Amino acid sequence: MMHRQASNASARFTLHASRFTVFLLLLLLPATAMAARSYSERVKEHTLANGMKVILLEDHKAPVGVLQVWYRVGSRNEELGKTGLSHLLEHLMFKGTEKHGPEEYSRIVQRNGGNENAFTTADNTTYFATIASDRLGIIIELEADRMHNLNFDDSHFTPEVNVVMEERRLRNDNNPTSALFEEMNAVAFTAHPYEWPVIGWMNDLRMATRDDAMAYYREHYSPGNAYAVVVGDFDSAQMLAMLDKEFGAVPAGPAPPVVRAVEPPQQGERRTVLRRQAHLPYVIVGYHVPNIRSDDAYALDVLSEILSGGKSARIYQDLVYERRLARSAGAGYDMTSVDPNLFYLYGQPLPGKSTTVIEAELLKHVERLQKTNVTERELTKARNGIEAGFVLAQDSLFYQGMLLGQYEMAGGWRQLDAYLPAVAKVTAGDIRRVASSYLTADNRTVATLDALPVPPGSMLPLEGAAASGPVH
Repeated sequence: MMHRQASNASARFTLHASRFTVFLLLLLLPATAMAARSYSERVKEHTLANGMKVILLEDHKAPVGVLQVWYRVGSRNEELGKTGLSHLLEHLMFKGTEKHGPEEYSRIVQRNGGNENAFTTADNTTYFATIASDRLGIIIELEADRMHNLNFDDSHFTPEVNVVMEERRLRNDNNPTSALFEEMNAVAFTAHPYEWPVIGWMNDLRMATRDDAMAYYREHYSPGNAYAVVVGDFDSAQMLAMLDKEFGAVPAGPAPPVVRAVEPPQQGERRTVLRRQAHLPYVIVGYHVPNIRSDDAYALDVLSEILSGGKSARIYQDLVYERRLARSAGAGYDMTSVDPNLFYLYGQPLPGKSTTVIEAELLKHVERLQKTNVTERELTKARNGIEAGFVLAQDSLFYQGMLLGQYEMAGGWRQLDAYLPAVAKVTAGDIRRVASSYLTADNRTVATLDALPVPPGSMLPLEGAAASGPVH
């Protein structure tokens, strides 16, 4: 969740581009950009003596730098009764250290012309700042300080818990589609902590104590459980020296507990119904699928693009544009989750239409994928959309850092170089095979929002795809 601008959606990102955008991209990009060196050639990686890894990528197109500190701790590292601690601690990290007072981190960054924020997902907590490259040392000092010296009392802890509880009311409890995704995960997962929400259950937040937060901090915030990603206009040798001076002085600390939970194979369809006041009903269909550690992840990624890569993709074109059955509909898949997660199909019927119809039509799309190969045109369009999004992301220092950070979290940043070649190798047969292997009835969970009447004058938001992507 974003610090001071919270969102339940995962910070992981997907960039889609139309065929026209791809065409323009190919025309406008210079030959040097099209033949850019691989990440393995450009990135420098080092491990400090205390076990903290640093990942450096020089990019001199502007006198700007981005520092991201990624901690390998998210809601998957929590336990029942103490859910939400990862996200709560993200908020508390801005409440000061022995050296800097509450919110002083943010004020120092702003005084120096930078901007900062943070987010929490099921897998990680990440702090980031963008600033003039000659002032990156200021951010490095601040981040190293709060990695080791966080300090707050109950006068700061209690109000922040109340902030997070209100955030939960706004983003989850009062948003029926977000609540439905929360319900979906709670039913789809039975043995893995992906079953509970990143923001935590309300009673767990209510019962949280300062001691809980500090114990969690000491357990997970250590150099060996973190890595820094720095992208921008700097000299790598000088940057490494700055990082080593500040972060290298932080004691290594004990290794945090390992998450040993493994979700067992699902052996039959599961269904859940959420009855809530809502303007329109909603339906989600989820399937357990592998992550990037499986070669099938690339075919699933292309499959998601074919189904939901923009308004010309299969699901939107059919259910929203052509037949006017749904207000919104699509698919979602995140191959960079640390543990295997879900492949989603979802839809919100237009007034007068039912979730029963939308679910049936979504399953027809699955059946079509299992029985008939996608066309070469669709496959090419999907590959082009994925490639364009990936290439366009390279224009942003921040998103270059995000890519490196996400892939490092998922298993290693060097996998970035394998992404586009693997996507290019996906065949129509691969699409059909993964659809037949994973998108099966016994591997399926269906969550339906049964919309109860909304009282006149209610401030309940009109839910839609933009606010209801998959929530971990």
